Formats: sequence, C-alpha cells, structure tokens
Amino acid sequence: MAEQYTYEQSVGFFPGAGLPSPAPSASSAHSISGLPHPRQRSLRPGSNKESIVRRYAEERLLNTSRRYVKKFGNPDPADTVVGFRNFGQVCRELDGIVNVLWLSGTPGLQIPFLLRLASDFTQYVRSFPPAPRVTFALLGKLDHCFASILSGQDIDSKEALPGFENGLRAGMTVTDMVRCRSLVEQTRVLMVEILSGEVDEEDDSDETDTDHDGGMSNNNGGQTSAPWDIDEERLHIDSARIYENTIVRLGARLGDAIVSENVPDNDVVCS
Repeated sequence: MAEQYTYEQSVGFFPGAGLPSPAPSASSAHSISGLPHPRQRSLRPGSNKESIVRRYAEERLLNTSRRYVKKFGNPDPADTVVGFRNFGQVCRELDGIVNVLWLSGTPGLQIPFLLRLASDFTQYVRSFPPAPRVTFALLGKLDHCFASILSGQDIDSKEALPGFENGLRAGMTVTDMVRCRSLVEQTRVLMVEILSGEVDEEDDSDETDTDHDGGMSNNNGGQTSAPWDIDEERLHIDSARIYENTIVRLGARLGDAIVSENVPDNDVVCS
C-alpha cells in the first residue's frame, strides 16, 4: 500500500531546509478548522523554500492523480503507486496538501494549488461511495482557506494573513474569483447528488484522521468534537453549508450572491 502522508510526516518530507516554520507563538496551535497556524511571513518568490513547497504540492497532487487512475486498473505488485480503495484515503491525501499550503503563508502558492485541488476533488468524489465525514472535513478546510484569502485575514481569529500586509492585492484576481465561484457552485450541486447514494460506512469510520462538527482533525491524533451521527437530515443541512463562508466573501467581492438551485438557500449564512 502506498505511504500516506499526514501533516506531521510532511514536515520531514523536505530535505535540508524543511518546511517553512510557523509563527513562534502561542497562536501557532491549530485553529478551529484544524489547519496549522501559517508562518509569520510569506515565502520570497523564487527562494529555495518557496521552490520546495511548490515542488511538494506539485508532486503530491500528481501522486494523488496517479493513485486515482490506478483505482481503475489491475493491481501490479511491482508498481509503487497503489490505487485508492476508498474516498477516505483520497481525502487524507488532499488534507495533508492543504495543511502544507496553509502553513506556507504564501498566497502565490496557496491560490493556484488550492483551486487546482478543489477542482481535482470534484473529479475524484464522483468515483467512490459517499463518505460524508471525511468529505465535509476536507471541504470545511477548503472553505476556511478560500474565505480567509478572500478576506485577507483568518475568518476565525481575525489575524491578518501573511502576504496581505498591503491589502488584498496579493489575493485572488477576478479570474481566480470567477473560477472559485464556479467550483463552489459545482461542488455544492455535486455533493447533493452524491450524498443521495449509499454511504460507505467503513470509509467513514473512526479510523479516519478527520472529524466533523468543529471540524477537522486536530492533527495530534485527537478529536475536536464528539463523533457525528450521520442521518439524512444532517446530511441535507451540511450539504447546504458547503463553502458557506466562501459564498459570503465571493458575494462581497464580486457583488452578487451565490446560491445553488439544488440547495436550500435558507441554510446559507449571509453577513
């Protein structure tokens, strides 16, 4: 079975320089979303550390794509790339990439790679039985990342994000925001369709690294909330909350609201 990289394991992935360090303060504890606290300053464009993180993200996304393709082929014992068995494995792989990108504190890396990852998600999620627990956990992290980048500050702590010292100029371009809006709308409708299928109970068991309701894994092996009892009504509510923070910020930046036709708009929180 292919090696799975958790957030802590990712730290040792980088030879020599290692991952960019988070801010050396008490606030470096994991946030409500389960994301690590970003480093104090963005990585300098073209620097060695910036190149390391860029290369890491590219390689992990490529490996995830290869494992997805292998899912549909015949297993080869001699092949070091092993296909995914369930969507929980996909989410844990993507979760580690999101953590590293957020830790980098560098919008120039975060924006293109997170958009690419969110796009890849819409392809991968179609090919597995529904696994709501890990799926909502990953989408919650992406929602936090996109909404915070659109605001220039962490939506939970209200801390200014690295790279936004001079305002939102370092953030998403209009093209990025339009692409993000398209992904948000597509994902919300897609998840309503997918969650009408049979849930993969094994994939959504307590062995996963993520949890729902407050959110995500705390990346220390613990849980931030009690186990979530999955039922149809709760799935409906959580489907309506997918990317809810991103929706609000995109509406503010682009001047219009985003409400998918297939998702009840009364569950979308607006500011």
